[in-house]
Amino acid sequence: MEVKDGVKHTEAGDVPSDWEVKPLGTLLVRGRLGGNYPNGAGSTSKPLIKMGNIGRGDMDMRQVAYIPEHVMPDPVHRLAEGDVLLNTRNTLDLVGKVAIWRGELPVAYYNSNLMRLEFDAREIASSAYASYAFNTPHAIARMRELATGTTSVAAVYTRDLMGFVLPVPHAAEQCAIASALQDADALIRALERLIAKKRDVKQATMQRLLTGEHRLPGFTGVWREVALRDLGSFSKGAGIRRDEVVSEGLPCIRYGEIYTRYDAWVASPASRISPATARTSQRVRPGDVLFAASGETAAEIGKAVAYVGHEEVYAGGDTVILTPTGQDSMFLGYLLNHPYVVAQKARGGQGDAVVHIGARQLGALELRIPERDEQRAIATVLADMDAELAALDRRLAKTRAVKQAMMQELLTGRTRLAPSDG
Repeated sequence: MEVKDGVKHTEAGDVPSDWEVKPLGTLLVRGRLGGNYPNGAGSTSKPLIKMGNIGRGDMDMRQVAYIPEHVMPDPVHRLAEGDVLLNTRNTLDLVGKVAIWRGELPVAYYNSNLMRLEFDAREIASSAYASYAFNTPHAIARMRELATGTTSVAAVYTRDLMGFVLPVPHAAEQCAIASALQDADALIRALERLIAKKRDVKQATMQRLLTGEHRLPGFTGVWREVALRDLGSFSKGAGIRRDEVVSEGLPCIRYGEIYTRYDAWVASPASRISPATARTSQRVRPGDVLFAASGETAAEIGKAVAYVGHEEVYAGGDTVILTPTGQDSMFLGYLLNHPYVVAQKARGGQGDAVVHIGARQLGALELRIPERDEQRAIATVLADMDAELAALDRRLAKTRAVKQAMMQELLTGRTRLAPSDG
């Protein structure tokens, strides 16, 4: 180790000279693999945590397997809050992930592809600190180097894992680092919960407003039943290959972006094409509604997005364009992605491996719509909710970035939170 200006160069990276750097084998009481239990999707009283539940520092609980009721798991495989789990088998990119169990479920067990790292309290004062230390970019890269196997099946073996080194500050500093990062995580989780709640509220609001179940104040007119073809005229997009997208030029909307970039409407398209490419593409007018004309499944076919900007915009191939007359296009963008309309589009889709839909099938969609003023009022309410969600998403992204910067500073000792004991 080379020491210079209070910093020493180690296998774990540059750390303060008063920190120790130790192999994992000297920091553990034991590394305990979980049990090889039968499991399935059917819910029981015995959830089983598997490699798919291990994220980078956090648990992913979107899909949980369960041990059958008649199987009695070994009590030593029951998780306790603060346990640190390492994924010993996965793909080459995902093996070696480490996450901390925060008591996400009242009772849970872990399987044989996971190892619970049981730390010696004399060495590691905070299991949360250890989890964070495993999840720095430098540590993740070093863990990947330990993995052996193929791209699809790889493992980190115990004999190699025990030599993996971690920076070990004094106990007080470990706890201070963990506390600061846990505060950041708590803020992130609070924002995630708030966003999820706001999304649920928006979905409920859309259901009520777009079906006329709830009317905004001042509107009492009867909604009329129409076919989409009665609301305007259709045209087709043209051109714009992926390799024709440039960094500067005229804005365009490509069909794949309708699925991946936009929700119900777009004011400023993200992609650009050259004037030469634009000459062979279809012009989109402000107020037009674009549909993705092909997709992988019937459930997603015909995703719609309204163009509500003012620039000269072009549409790529595999899109169908509706130019509505006397309607609010933003309202149509929301309405045409409503479940009752999506179900009609799915029935109109054609094909197996790739599903297609054209102007004829789209024109036959049956809708219930209010007068334009009420359309505009409904769209304004929903757009305001979208703006609030977008602001929260930006705040969440910024908070996550701040946390990453904190990890970089605190887990390398560039920023110190507690004085050393020596």
